[in-house]
Amino acid sequence: MNQPTIVSCPQCGTQVTWGEQSPHRPFCSKKCQMIDFGEWADEENSIPGAPDMSDSDGWSEEQY
Repeated sequence: MNQPTIVSCPQCGTQVTWGEQSPHRPFCSKKCQMIDFGEWADEENSIPGAPDMSDSDGWSEEQY
């Protein structure tokens, strides 16, 4: 029989079974899920990437 996959909640570290019995996976609860969402919404978390060129002074939609 296969062992269930266990992951740590990214917010609080609680062990979470990865399956239908854990509807908020990888989070342990709706509370941890919403705390994480709030951090992304407040831009406390981000994914590094290229700068947004639409905010630079040299960007224009006009044809040359």
